[in-house]
Amino acid sequence: MSVDSAAKCPFTSTRNDSKSAAVVTRRMKVESGAEHIRAYERAREILLSKELLQGGAGAEFVDTSDPDKAPVFFLDGAPHRDKRTSIARFFTQRAITSRYHAIIERETSRLLGQLRRDGRAQLDIISFELTVAVAANIVGLTDSDMPRMSRRLALMLSAGWHHRLNVLARLSAGLRKGQAMLSFYLNDVTPAVRARRKAPQDDLISELIARGASWRAILTECMTYAAAGMVTTREFIVMAAWHLFDRPELRADFLAGDEARQFAILNEILRLEPIASLLYRRKPDQPDARHEKYALDLRAIHEDEAAVGPCPHALDPDRAERLNTNGAFLSFGAGAHHCPGKLVALHETRMFLDALLRVPGVRLERAPDVGWSEMLLSYELRNAVVTCDRA
Repeated sequence: MSVDSAAKCPFTSTRNDSKSAAVVTRRMKVESGAEHIRAYERAREILLSKELLQGGAGAEFVDTSDPDKAPVFFLDGAPHRDKRTSIARFFTQRAITSRYHAIIERETSRLLGQLRRDGRAQLDIISFELTVAVAANIVGLTDSDMPRMSRRLALMLSAGWHHRLNVLARLSAGLRKGQAMLSFYLNDVTPAVRARRKAPQDDLISELIARGASWRAILTECMTYAAAGMVTTREFIVMAAWHLFDRPELRADFLAGDEARQFAILNEILRLEPIASLLYRRKPDQPDARHEKYALDLRAIHEDEAAVGPCPHALDPDRAERLNTNGAFLSFGAGAHHCPGKLVALHETRMFLDALLRVPGVRLERAPDVGWSEMLLSYELRNAVVTCDRA
């Protein structure tokens, strides 16, 4: 879509509403040899290409010869389509309203009830408990203690500040991560698999068992969904809350709006603060290929005025309606590997924040620290504290 970048901008030309840009720009590194993509249309062309393969996270080294034993994230072509089709029912609007809304409402009530009793809470911790509860239901990790599983996963997948540690501290952190991984396998994955071998349910683990997936494949798939469904949604919730707490007019707009308006605000925050900052795609093995890998820089792509309009650094909830386009742009990817759980993440975030912002006296006492995860190629937000009037 072509937009006249000279159109009148309602914001100052130097305005930048991003809260994570400085850290991401400083810490993000594109893999050597990969073509750095910053233009929206070029990025979309790459994502929609049927010739390119999934890249990043060591995709080129994963054995996909047996699709039933390989995580869906690393598959391409017909095996990928087949596996995506088999799990599509978990991410439909019907599943969200009939199955996940009840979980979101229950967990939100529990977590905000505790906030009211204590008068304060760490936002990244309580939001993670919410996202774990929802994703665990999809995956089938429902046969263990949920808060303890949340703590194990948080330890396993957190890496935003490891670059600041000395060698001994990094070694110690690595050992703790290893212990958490072993505990996750023994206390969360194993009970769930054993229970579903006896009585299959409508979840991912039951689907994997039916396909003959190995224990290793099941663990890998569980980890993939933990990173993609739990961690990223937590960052989305904390980032969106940070913006809404800091801007009273945006908060008022959000609380007064219907579901469509709230989604418009959340999508614009996500455009400005893409969690998955880098997406990789690669060509099949071709010795004469000029560029074998593409690195899609979503933050730069979402600043392309030809696609997002003038003032790309400003948070403008009316942007998508004015352009008559998808408000998330490429935040959830596009093409075969687009994020299947995007609607689940949007509903979780909208419902939780709508309830949180209505808590009497709620305010952001401490803004989050911003880190960078090399493992997930995303920012991490930690230590945000919210307070409220005690019940």
